[in-house]
Amino acid sequence: MKKRAAVLLSIATVLAGTVTSLPAGAAGAAGSGKAAPLAWQKCATSRYPTLQCASLQVPLDHARPDGRQITLALTRVPHTAKKSQGPLLVNPGGPGGSGRSLAGFVASALPKALAAQYDVIGFDPRGVGKSEPALNCGQGHFAPVRPDSVPHSWAEERANIDRVRGFAESCATQHADVLPYVDTVSAARDLDLVRGALGAPQVSYFGYSYGTYLGAVYAKLFPARVKRMVLDSVVDPGGVWYEDNLAQDLAFDARHKAFLAWVAKHDATYGLGADPEEVERLWYRMRESLRDAPAGGKVGPAELEDTYLPGGYFNGYWPQLAEAFAAYAAKQDTQPLVAAYERFGAVDPAAGNSYSVYSAVQCRDAGWPQDWQTWRRDMWTTHAKAPFMTWNNAWYNAPCAFWKTGPLQAPDVANTEAPPALLFQATEDAATPFEGAEAMRAKLAGSALVVEEGGGNHGVSLSGNTCLDRHLTDYLTTGALPSGGTASCPAQPEPKPLPATRAAAPSAGGAALHGLLGFRS
Repeated sequence: MKKRAAVLLSIATVLAGTVTSLPAGAAGAAGSGKAAPLAWQKCATSRYPTLQCASLQVPLDHARPDGRQITLALTRVPHTAKKSQGPLLVNPGGPGGSGRSLAGFVASALPKALAAQYDVIGFDPRGVGKSEPALNCGQGHFAPVRPDSVPHSWAEERANIDRVRGFAESCATQHADVLPYVDTVSAARDLDLVRGALGAPQVSYFGYSYGTYLGAVYAKLFPARVKRMVLDSVVDPGGVWYEDNLAQDLAFDARHKAFLAWVAKHDATYGLGADPEEVERLWYRMRESLRDAPAGGKVGPAELEDTYLPGGYFNGYWPQLAEAFAAYAAKQDTQPLVAAYERFGAVDPAAGNSYSVYSAVQCRDAGWPQDWQTWRRDMWTTHAKAPFMTWNNAWYNAPCAFWKTGPLQAPDVANTEAPPALLFQATEDAATPFEGAEAMRAKLAGSALVVEEGGGNHGVSLSGNTCLDRHLTDYLTTGALPSGGTASCPAQPEPKPLPATRAAAPSAGGAALHGLLGFRS
């Protein structure tokens, strides 16, 4: 899609053992994909004991390679096999997602014999995380309780307009010298400097969500430097980014309805009724009641949407979200709802950076409507079909209506020169709807698409589906694609309600991966 980069799920702090600091590394020389060798140093964690860190200097403006330099933060899990397949660059999406921990996750999740063949390279893209300078435009932008996402009056709409305009102005004030260079094309050019610093004639690439678009742009710019490319949960390259977000609104509404139908299916556990439409009415009744009395003084309608949005990314969250819903709707108990907000919806300290980069990239990559009446018309039209998150998503992206740095022209990623890519897509993915994967595959000549039939999760490989991972392993091992260019895999089973012991939790692979992905993409 075009990701609604999720500030709602933190990227770099979810997993234990996340890299929190980087030792100084070598400063790379700018220009034409060439750089000084990287100085890797140990930065092991208990989870990733072989992890190494380095830093690389790249030009702020690639048109002026000898001008101001900025720093990228990198991680590596080095290969251990006698014969290496070279670097495998990994990216979790966003935009704004930190990829430093993803290197350790991918290296540990791949089959050992395969992981041993690659140097798995994680990186914080320009502006992100430990890269310098790191953007942070507006502390408290998501502080509760925000105005209701759905405007019930011009005063409420005005309050949200003022809030998002203030964020855009804060970005312009604090980072005016950097914002013209925080975009996908610049980030893709950075990747070629990383390749050069690694001393590799080619790199392989593995990107999730927005990372699929970043990879496609890199392949467009440097097709001969791509060895293999895996794109999981694929952005529609033709909708960057306003149209992709509108499509996402419809898909998230469908996933929310699927969640509510699951709650109805388990009426014996939750006691909210066996009719999905009645359960849906109860959810919106809960939303309306929070307008006047936010739960715990924290969870109003906007925060409620933030809390339940992650359920559209990963079905494994449904049991906890259903329990919070049932406790409030049936018993007026707000504590589980507040706890769910703090786990799934509240913005952690790192999200100021990730959301700032998300906005900077989204607003710079392509044009957005500058007339607010266009936004109003499109949001109300879409809201009539998809009320769950249309307006919430609008306000998430609305700084682009007031962005001070003018937009670029999104590149056409059509590619007949790069090697065939392997794409993964769930049919019911909300963040990157299925049509986007079909559109991307049509752009990348010879590429193959592996479909998780009936699946609704975002980010499907390395999350426990052995059928999908078999295709991933074959491709990264030999470059082999599914016969005929397509393959289907059944989705993983739906989650079950938590037992009374509270011992159950989302599957380890799925929960770990979804903690690392940079959502709202």
